[in-house]
This record gives sequence, C-alpha cells and structure tokens, in this order.
Amino acid sequence: MDKTNVMRLLDAAGLPYKAHAYAAPNGALSGTEVALQLHQDPTCVFKTLVTVGASGKHYVFVIPVAEELSLKKAATAVKEKSIEMLKSKELLPLTGYIHGGCSPIGMKKPFPTVLDETVILCETMLFSAGKIGFQIEMRPEDLQKIVPYQAIDVTI
Repeated sequence: MDKTNVMRLLDAAGLPYKAHAYAAPNGALSGTEVALQLHQDPTCVFKTLVTVGASGKHYVFVIPVAEELSLKKAATAVKEKSIEMLKSKELLPLTGYIHGGCSPIGMKKPFPTVLDETVILCETMLFSAGKIGFQIEMRPEDLQKIVPYQAIDVTI
C-alpha cells in the first residue's frame, strides 16, 4: 500500500495506527459505505467536515459517518455566532484535500478541531487517510497528540 501524507506524518510523529484500503472505483463513497466495506462499526468511523464561522475563521469537525453536524451546536462549541459548511470548491485550496479524502491530519494549516463526544465510546476510530480509498485507524488519545481537539456534542 502506498503511504499517504497522513501516514507519513503519523510515522514521523511515532504514533501507532493501522491503514485500511477500500475500493472506490467511482470516486468518493459515503462514510457508511466505507464502514460497511471495511466491516467496521459506523459509530467509530468518522468524517471530517470543514466549516467557516461568522468571524471568517475556519473550524474542523470530526463526526461519526452516519450522523449530521448540528450547525447550532457547532457554533456554540467554537464560540461563534453561526457556522456554515465550507463550499466544496474552497476545500482543496484551503486544506489540500478533496471532498471524500479530507483528513483532520495534515491540512495546509492547523484549524481548531472538534470531535463529536461519542468518540469516547470508541477504543479506536477510523477516518480518512487523506486520499479516497484509504482510512486510518487509531486510538483517539493518539490522534490528540498530533491534532489537538475538544470532544463536544456537535451532532443532531
């Protein structure tokens, strides 16, 4: 398996992880399709969402793939008046990632990051390895060492 930038960053940080590959012949799959293909519990497979606050600041939210981000809870979590999803065309220039391959690790610059509080129920979690077709599995406490985050209820 070719290493993604996320894997190289984890290797350089000396953090343990397991890489998973899945078939995505027609591009990005939904997160629940990825969980199904990898035979993983969807409550511990996460998607990475990038948002913009009323202040113009950007925020990253990492939530279970079957859940939906509550924009109201998200805004409260980061002390913004309001939050909206980043437009798809703005994702690559801002983060270096494309839709379906966005990882909380290795963005062009660090952004405040919030994981849904349900992450505490997962011994390990899966999230994008920064490229469609690849996922990283690691312990949430190890992710905290490379991407400082808060665990807050941000789903509907």
